[in-house]
Amino acid sequence: MSDPTYRKLRLVLGDQLHSGHSWFEQTDAEVLYLMMEIRPETDYVRHHIQKVTGFFGAMRRFSKTQAERGHTFRYFRIGDPTNLQDFQKNIEQLIEEFPSIEAVEYQEPDEYRLDVYFRECTSTLPVPMHRVSSEHFLTDRRELEEFFGDRSYLMERFYRMMRQKWEVLMNGKQPEGGDWNFDASNRKKLPKGIVLPVPYVFAHDLQALVREIEDAGVETIGKVDASQFEWPLDRTESLELLDVFCVELLPHFGDFQDAMTPGGWSLYHSRISFALNCKMLTPLEVIQRVESEYRTRKDEIDISQAEGFIRQILGWREYVRGIYWARMPEYAQHNFFDHQRALPVWFWTGETKMACLSDAIDQSLERAYAHHIQRLMLTGNFALLLGTHPDAVDAWYLGMYMDAIEWVEMPNARGMSQFADGGVMATKPYVSSANYIHKMSDHCRSCRYDPKVKTGPDACPFNALYWDFFDRNASVLRKNPRIGMAYRNLDRMEPTQRASLFEHAEWIRNNIDRL
Repeated sequence: MSDPTYRKLRLVLGDQLHSGHSWFEQTDAEVLYLMMEIRPETDYVRHHIQKVTGFFGAMRRFSKTQAERGHTFRYFRIGDPTNLQDFQKNIEQLIEEFPSIEAVEYQEPDEYRLDVYFRECTSTLPVPMHRVSSEHFLTDRRELEEFFGDRSYLMERFYRMMRQKWEVLMNGKQPEGGDWNFDASNRKKLPKGIVLPVPYVFAHDLQALVREIEDAGVETIGKVDASQFEWPLDRTESLELLDVFCVELLPHFGDFQDAMTPGGWSLYHSRISFALNCKMLTPLEVIQRVESEYRTRKDEIDISQAEGFIRQILGWREYVRGIYWARMPEYAQHNFFDHQRALPVWFWTGETKMACLSDAIDQSLERAYAHHIQRLMLTGNFALLLGTHPDAVDAWYLGMYMDAIEWVEMPNARGMSQFADGGVMATKPYVSSANYIHKMSDHCRSCRYDPKVKTGPDACPFNALYWDFFDRNASVLRKNPRIGMAYRNLDRMEPTQRASLFEHAEWIRNNIDRL
């Protein structure tokens, strides 16, 4: 039997599991698809074991499913002896094995580092290399930059444009419900006695895959029950998770999307971000499904629930991607406050007496997941108040969470959470004292520290760090109109009270790993 004659080699990355891509509309015996698990992708930060397992598991299932549909795949597993652990070397290996290959194609990568890498490959491969669209996002890379021009990057303006462009939640030219944004309705604390929904999870046996990852020497963080792996691994399961959200959780999503409670790790959140960022789902189908559910069940689902969710996908997700491509690579160097501290050691263990942070970090280590308020107003808030270097925060978020790919992680962490970009994304730093945490959660009831005490051994560390943050950054923040109240309150404090707060903040920094 003669060797197959492949004319084209197509590379599929681990976050390009888009079965609806035009590549897969028809089978072609002259096309060879290539996927690979390689150490540079597992090692550029130390990733959560569930993240590595989830990506590899979904990649393997994708290649198997497409092969069953008639497409030809070459798949390099992490421990394969023939795996050269490098994109270009594995591509060149196949070109040598199949001299009939005339060209290589790849979908545009979502991360800047890979974009640079593959552009460099085009000049060194022995055959031409061509880039095509990933056919996933609702904007192209430069659309946000072109839309704003010299104006400030206000998400609300971009979001309204996207609503009109894609005709989502619109009644003619007017927004459904009479307003563009119902965020003010999306800030409720969970009521006492509420019975929370049981999280919908899967139960994959991936023990063999986890052993392969360990045998390959990949260093990871976090925990995994490899016999009961909970995340979706293909499009069918991703659609199943979306269906559960729309049918059961959407009616209360908006109300409680900012709420927190010990042990309530899932609440009313969809948890589809991993599937979405791997492209097992498309943003448009998610948006359309949620809008359809709202329009057919208006007696059960208020506009504030549907709009609050759609804003995250149609507005925020496309917005952060646009900022990433508009501002990279300089964005990765921003450190507006010149913060230099490392993260506390308990960010990798959860062993802190602060109940809210212990719960959020334990949950992250246990499940590779935390919802946006846990990330923004607990771990991110504390890291910013402490004065942590944005590089350390970036690496922690990028490694810790299932859905963290740099294009979405970096603007959210470095921009929104840490204000390291000086206001490109956010109009003010998102910091708070213990008051916000006490208001939006019931963590404080079981905490060693008192949210109402500002100094002394019983004081919640968030309090002194909060006022110290504004004091030490007064030269760059005082004129910000959105945080004038904080400075007015600071100015009204008695000198002895201010001194006591700042002294306690310094004690916290010097004893951070003992908190």
